[in-house]
Amino acid sequence: MSSHVDNVLVFADLQRITSYQRRYDVEKTLAEQGIRFFRGRCGPWTTIDLINYAGGITATNSERYNADIL
Repeated sequence: MSSHVDNVLVFADLQRITSYQRRYDVEKTLAEQGIRFFRGRCGPWTTIDLINYAGGITATNSERYNADIL
């Protein structure tokens, strides 16, 4: 069960995706992958668009992933 709203991925989503539980480990993994993220009160969060951007997928690219792949 994902806790994302539209294209926002919250800490619980990122823990599941990265397989890390500690906040530090999740943030380190995101940073190493070049994914921009924000530090919120409940942990780091990011968006599908920022993940796509880090992967080289732009808005003009037809292979844009959305939250349904989670």
